[in-house]
Amino acid sequence: MAQKRDYYEVLGVDKGADADTIKKSFRKLAKKYHPDMNPDDKSAEEKFKEVNEAYEVLSDPDKKKLYDQYGHDGLDPNFGAGGFGGGFGGFGGMDFDMGDIFSSFFGGGGGSSRRRGPSRGSDIGARIMVSFEEAAFGCKKDVSFTRVDKCPDCDGSGAKSGTHPETCPQCGGSGQVRFQQRTPLGMMQSTRTCDKCGGKGTVIKEPCTKCGGTGTQRKSKKLEVNIPAGIDNMQRVVLRGQGNVGQNGGMAGDLIVEVGIRPHPIFEREGYNIFCEVPVSFAEATLGATINIPTLEGDYQYKLPEGTQTGTTVTLRGKGIQYLNSRSKGDLIFTVVVEVPKNLTETQKKLLREFDMSCNDSNLSAKATFKEKIKNIFKK
Repeated sequence: MAQKRDYYEVLGVDKGADADTIKKSFRKLAKKYHPDMNPDDKSAEEKFKEVNEAYEVLSDPDKKKLYDQYGHDGLDPNFGAGGFGGGFGGFGGMDFDMGDIFSSFFGGGGGSSRRRGPSRGSDIGARIMVSFEEAAFGCKKDVSFTRVDKCPDCDGSGAKSGTHPETCPQCGGSGQVRFQQRTPLGMMQSTRTCDKCGGKGTVIKEPCTKCGGTGTQRKSKKLEVNIPAGIDNMQRVVLRGQGNVGQNGGMAGDLIVEVGIRPHPIFEREGYNIFCEVPVSFAEATLGATINIPTLEGDYQYKLPEGTQTGTTVTLRGKGIQYLNSRSKGDLIFTVVVEVPKNLTETQKKLLREFDMSCNDSNLSAKATFKEKIKNIFKK
């Protein structure tokens, strides 16, 4: 198995990078390698997955802390679960572990000694992609997935149709058997899980021909998922009880649907605010004009003040993304970019020179101030 790359390296940030830096780098790379931007490019698809995986860890404070301390091993669910490896020794050359001691005194402890009761089924995951607008306004999407379900022929019992599981003859249905064990303290009676029924208390003499006695089958399923307005990239929707079936009558797990959002050609999103750049002509910025600002709900007429400078930012309140489970909305923040005209004709150049000659310090105050600062520097 190929060794995973360092997540900070994947996102191109330093280990001490703050949350904003990590988010900005992720958004840039996610847009660069997005499958919609790179159709039929397997390399880009793998990089897109790698970038998403790295961001999922580094954007979560708890996961990031584990990763910073232990690396990829710290994210392994089994990490640090080794327990006592060597046990205890030295009693007449005999070795035994803590489980044996508890079993001897309390009739258990060294593993499961009770009849297995109902256990919850495991969760399963799925992923769907939605457009920027669908995430903003909410939508319904079909999701296809495969889950472990009850076998329809035996209804989950594992026994052949017309038969049923029988009481285990070895443990009498208790799921555990008693035995004697020699310890440094003498002979002790203990219990352990019945190896014939595996702790279930029942055995199947004639297994179901459909599922082979497991009581389960893998099934493909399709469900309609309600995507709430305001959901953000990599957030999840949980469908309770749609995961793998439980054991011994236990409840089913959940289906966890991760939502990916396709990049927008104009807008960038941060939280519930959206951002864009709006180019305007030199004349519009100089004289002022009524310009069309794109929003998620259509064009908005904005009166650009006379003398607007490039880089000016304007906030339109309530024109952003709807908050989850709320009617409130974020803002739309646009930046004015004054476009310098290119490919001018000689007539246009002549007019522009005449215009430039007609300007004075009151028209170009920033330029005049800059010249004055230079003059003062060289006087010293």
